[in-house]
Amino acid sequence: MPNEPLRLSRRVALQSTAIATGAVLMSGVLAGCKDDQAGSGTPGAVDPGSGKTVPENTPTVDPAVVAALSSAAGVVSSLAAQYTLVGTKYPALKPKLAAAAKFHAGHLAKLQETAGVTVPKAPPVPGTGSASGALASLAQQEKAASIAHAAAAAKVSGPAARLLAMIAASEVQLGSTLVPTKKAASS
Repeated sequence: MPNEPLRLSRRVALQSTAIATGAVLMSGVLAGCKDDQAGSGTPGAVDPGSGKTVPENTPTVDPAVVAALSSAAGVVSSLAAQYTLVGTKYPALKPKLAAAAKFHAGHLAKLQETAGVTVPKAPPVPGTGSASGALASLAQQEKAASIAHAAAAAKVSGPAARLLAMIAASEVQLGSTLVPTKKAASS
């Protein structure tokens, strides 16, 4: 009796591809994080234990890091405003949106811990047509924000890269909870 070759279901193949892609992306993001080497870290950052004094006009945080975190703060602030609008317009969705709103508030607070980070004024929040349309829109915005934050994480290093990668991962998870189960399985 000949042995038949193993056949993977479409679902298993897609899940394996997604996991492998995620691993490759995260390894690329984390490859820039080399805090354990001497002289590594954010350029321009000051090690408080080094005994070095910083001239008054020298920034303590790399301007590129401040710009990346400020941009991320603007995106997170906009998402938080969108969740508030949807929760106000569709009170039945408030329990489903509460955790995401809490996470975005925590992300915004964490982003603002870095000296110099500002939250740009959020653009006006567009109206939503229906409750399911609002959830789909939020899911799309979470996905777009995740991609933007992962790309930003790849351009910086150290704690800023880890923070942006963590926020990106959170946004992927939050976005997936907003999509109905039927659609999530077929995507």
